[in-house]
Amino acid sequence: MSTIDLHAHPQGKTPSPEEFQEHGVQRQLAGLSLKVLFAAALAFSVYQLIVAAFHPLSSLVIRSLHVGFLLMLCFLLYPAVKRGTHTSIPWYDWLLAAGAFAMGTYHWIFEADLIQRAGDPTTADLVVGTIAVVMVFEAVRRVMGLALPLVCGAFLLYGLFGQYLPGALAHRGYDYGQIIDQLFTGSEGIFGTPTMVSATYIFLFILFGAFLEHAGMINLFNSLALGLVGHAKGGPAKVAVISSGFMGTISGSGVANVLTVGQFTIPLMKRFGYSGVFAGAVEATSSMGGQIMPPVMGAVAFIMAETLNVPYVDIVKAAAIPAILYYLTAFWMVHLEAGRAGLSGLPKDQIPNPWRALKANWHLILPLAALVAMLFHGFTPMFAGLTGLALTAILILGAAVAAGLSKQAFRYVFWVALGLAAATFLQWGIYSILAIIALLVAACFVVQGGRETLRSMKMSLIDGAKQALPVGLACAIVGVIIGVLTLTGAASSFAGFILDVGAKSLFLSLFLTMIVCLVLGMGIPTIPNYIITSSIAAPALLNLGVPLIVSHMFVFYFGIMADLTPPVALAAFAASSIAKESPMKIGFKATQIAIAGFVIPYMAVYDPALMLQGDWTVLAVAYVVFKTVLAIILWGATAVGYLWTPLKVYERIFTGVSALLLVAAVPITDEIGFAMAALFFAWQFVRKRRLAVAA
Repeated sequence: MSTIDLHAHPQGKTPSPEEFQEHGVQRQLAGLSLKVLFAAALAFSVYQLIVAAFHPLSSLVIRSLHVGFLLMLCFLLYPAVKRGTHTSIPWYDWLLAAGAFAMGTYHWIFEADLIQRAGDPTTADLVVGTIAVVMVFEAVRRVMGLALPLVCGAFLLYGLFGQYLPGALAHRGYDYGQIIDQLFTGSEGIFGTPTMVSATYIFLFILFGAFLEHAGMINLFNSLALGLVGHAKGGPAKVAVISSGFMGTISGSGVANVLTVGQFTIPLMKRFGYSGVFAGAVEATSSMGGQIMPPVMGAVAFIMAETLNVPYVDIVKAAAIPAILYYLTAFWMVHLEAGRAGLSGLPKDQIPNPWRALKANWHLILPLAALVAMLFHGFTPMFAGLTGLALTAILILGAAVAAGLSKQAFRYVFWVALGLAAATFLQWGIYSILAIIALLVAACFVVQGGRETLRSMKMSLIDGAKQALPVGLACAIVGVIIGVLTLTGAASSFAGFILDVGAKSLFLSLFLTMIVCLVLGMGIPTIPNYIITSSIAAPALLNLGVPLIVSHMFVFYFGIMADLTPPVALAAFAASSIAKESPMKIGFKATQIAIAGFVIPYMAVYDPALMLQGDWTVLAVAYVVFKTVLAIILWGATAVGYLWTPLKVYERIFTGVSALLLVAAVPITDEIGFAMAALFFAWQFVRKRRLAVAA
C-alpha cells in the first residue's frame, strides 16, 4: 500500500525564509556569530527553566532579565534594515546587544536602592530608563514593523503632552521623570503584567510546543487527521482543519501553525482539486483557531487570567466550547465547498493507519494529557507547564535510549523502570526529575542514535527562545500603553462613550468593539490588540451586564479574527507563501470561511452559558450549543450557496435571516428562526429527492 509521505514537502522543498517571515527579516549567520547566537538563546531558555523551577529572584528582577535577554537576542538576530544581505552582525548591534543585557541587570544590581527611592528616580534611573524604552521600541520595530511602535508611541506622546489637548481628552500633565519612572522603575510599564506572564507561563508553553514539534508531533497529527477524515468528501481540506486543530492544542501561534501544518496540507489540497486560494484560506482559518484551542492557548489567555485574577483553567473552560464551534465552522464550510465543487476524498490506499501511527508515537500524547489533567486539578500554569516540559524531555530521551537497546525485553524493563522513577516526582519533587533527565542524557551519549536526540533537544531550546521573541517584545512594549493609561486614567473616556451607545443598544456597543478590534488588528498583533481594547472596552461591557470573562473573550476572539481580515492578514500572508496565490484573495476567502464563526462571540454575550458563565445549567448549555450549531449550518449554507443542492439567491437570503434570528437570545426570535430552519431543511430534502429521481 502506498501512503502519502508526511515528511517530504510535496513541492520538493520547504518555502525559504525570504518567501514569508511572520516577524521581520532574520540574519542568516554562520561561524562565530551563529555560535554566539545559539549560546545566547540556550542561556535564555536555561535561565527561564531555572526561574520556573526554583524562582530564585524577585518578580521585578525576573521581568527585567527576561526583557534583557529578549533585547539581546533581537539585536543579534534581526538587522536594523531589511534591504541587503544579512550574514554578519555589525559592530553597533554587538554593542546594542551587550548594552541591552546590561540594562536587564539594572533592577537586579540596584534592587534595594530602587525600592528605597520608589517614586523619586535619580538621574541615572532616568537615563537607563530612557535607553531601555528606546531599545524596546527599536527591537519591536525590527521584529514587527512600524505599526505597533507608532501606536504605542502615540500613547507615550499623549502621556507627555496630553495636557495641551482640548476638552475631555486632556489630562492634568506629567513631567518627563514621572513618565519614565512609570514605564521603567516599577511594575506598571514595560515590566508590567504582560511581561510577567511572558517571563513565566508563556515561555514555558512555547518551549513545550517546540519540544513536541521537534519530537514529531506534527507528523502524528497529520497521520491521525488523514486516517480519520482523509477518505471523506473533501478529505484533504478536512485533514487541514483537524490537523490544525490538533496543532492548536500545543501551539498558541496561528501563523506558526500555518507555516508548519500548511507545508503538508496546502499542497495536498491543491493536488486533489481545491484552488490555491481556497487551500490557503482553509489553512489560515484553521490555524488561527489555535489561539483559542485549549489546553495551550495563545499568550493572551495567560495575560487574561492574570489580568482578571482568575485561574487559567477558568479561561480554558470559557474558551473550550467556542473553540470547538470555531473548528466545526471551518469543517462545515469545507464540507459544503467540497459538495458544491464535487470534490472527493483521498484514495484509501494513500491513507495511513491512524492507530498504527498512534501506537508508534504514543509517548508524545502523555505530556499533553498530563498538562490537561494538572490544569483541571488546580495546579498553576507554571507548575503544569514545567511538569509537561519535563515529562516531554524524559519521554523523548527515554524513547531514544529504549530504541538503542538491543533486545525487546530490555526495552520493556527500561520503560517500566522509567515510569516508576518518574512517579517519584510526586514525592521527591524537581530534584528527582533533574536526576532522571541527567541519567538519560548520559545514556544518550552511549546508545546508538542518542546524540542525534540530544542535538534535537538543544535545537528545541534554541527555537523556543527565538519563538519567544515576538511575544515577549509585544508584551514589553504594550506596557507603555498600560503605564500611560494607568497614570492618566484615559481609558475612562472611551469607556464612557461605549456606555452611552450601549444605553441605547448593546448590539451597537458590541459591534463598535468588534470594529475597533478588527481595525487595530490590521497593524498590531493579537496581544497588544487585546490589551488595548480590553483596557478600554471590556469594563464598559461589564457595566452593560456582560460577564467579565465573556467581555474579555469577545475582545480576544475578534483580535484573532483580525489576522484573517484584509488588508493586513498575517495568516493569509503566511499561507500565500506556500499556496503561491495572492494574500489578499486568500484573506477575503478566509474571512468568508470564518464568517459563520463571527456569530459565536455575539451568542456568548447574549447567552453566557455558551462560555459556561453566569447561572448556567447543562440544559441551558445544550440549548445554546444546539442553537449555535444550527446558526453555523445556516450561515455556512448562506456563504457557500450550497447545502444538499445549490441555493438560489432568495434561498440564501432566507437562510441568512434565519441564522441572524437565532443569534439573539430573545424567545420569539428563536422560535421564528427554528421554524424557518425547519422549512428550509424540508425544502432542501424535497428538492434533493426530486433531483435524484430525475437523474
